[in-house]
Amino acid sequence: MATVSAARARSARAQTKEDSGVSVAIPSRREFLYYIWGASMALLLGETTAGIIWFALPRFGVGTFGGDFIYPSESVPAVPGSAPQNEPVGRFWMSNAEEGVVALYNVCTHLGCLPKWVPSNNRFECPCHGSKYQLDGRYIEGPAPRSLDRFRMDITFDNGETAQTNDNGDPIPLNGRAIQTIIVHTGDRIKRAGQV
Repeated sequence: MATVSAARARSARAQTKEDSGVSVAIPSRREFLYYIWGASMALLLGETTAGIIWFALPRFGVGTFGGDFIYPSESVPAVPGSAPQNEPVGRFWMSNAEEGVVALYNVCTHLGCLPKWVPSNNRFECPCHGSKYQLDGRYIEGPAPRSLDRFRMDITFDNGETAQTNDNGDPIPLNGRAIQTIIVHTGDRIKRAGQV
């Protein structure tokens, strides 16, 4: 009896739609569930794609490793040849060697340990396998294949002049000029070729 009344209700709905002059196809329950299922899958796929893109794209902010690091000028060693300053957030050593200022990547080129500055020997020494580097990051001895890598820098001096690290990563000479700002590009590493 219930099935007969349900059939009559469907027939009545179909007649009212036809009587108004508009022919509208009403989806069946199965078609409706397919539409809902398809929309749910499209939404899930879209969310997954957006999540993967958000996770995979690098987000390097100013002051974080991989981005531009504004280094305080007062933290640069004032006297050439004095002990370098470690910047653990930026993962580099700021060194003022005789040739000029250089930002050295704080990772040994041998197996990735973190070399430490040893004041008694006036050099960097890797605690893992004994590689040794000069104040400007040049290779001295040990199993490392090359000198320490360097980061590209932009320096603005008090007199308005600017200087940038060249493609070889050579230190930027100060020539008696006072530094106003230093920007270390920790996402732009220069690999030093050979043991020089």
